[in-house]
Amino acid sequence: MLNNLRDRLKPSLERIGRGFASTGLSPNFWTSIGLVFAIASAVVYGLGMELGLIIGGVLLLVSGFFDMVDGQVARVTGKTSQKGSYLDSMFDKIAEVAIFLGILIGGYAEPYLVFLAITLSLLVSYARAKSDAINVKLQGVGIGERAERLLVIAIIGIIGFMELAVIIVVVIAGITLIQRMIVTARNIKE
Repeated sequence: MLNNLRDRLKPSLERIGRGFASTGLSPNFWTSIGLVFAIASAVVYGLGMELGLIIGGVLLLVSGFFDMVDGQVARVTGKTSQKGSYLDSMFDKIAEVAIFLGILIGGYAEPYLVFLAITLSLLVSYARAKSDAINVKLQGVGIGERAERLLVIAIIGIIGFMELAVIIVVVIAGITLIQRMIVTARNIKE
């Protein structure tokens, strides 16, 4: 869903991309910065400290911002590459697993809910990767892509309802997985 919003925000996103590109730092640098903030968020969640949900949520939102910056810098500088795409995708999955691990260790949600959330989240990503491999494009398909899932965790977590956030992630990731399977099955050329 948020990927579809990017088209409307394209001029603003390009300005942000040009601003960060002017530093001369590579898109992969910004990808790494996003991962660092996600790991920091996971550590804060895992420590279960006072104000952990707020601090972890803010760090997660910052991570999401840099996840957007790296792609914008790559586009405005013409430095899109398969290596950058691969690193971005892998770092996204590492970050997502780390966030859920932090939530689990911090005791913010029932373990079975965290397990379901991370499993379904990874299956959503796998569905897209597998569909890409057979030339069925799924970007923007589904109500719970990675950005939406992490926004739910960050924002609902900040207001103090992390277990509810995890339940919402389970639901939207499950729906997205089904949506992607249906779209792919309909577009497979036999």
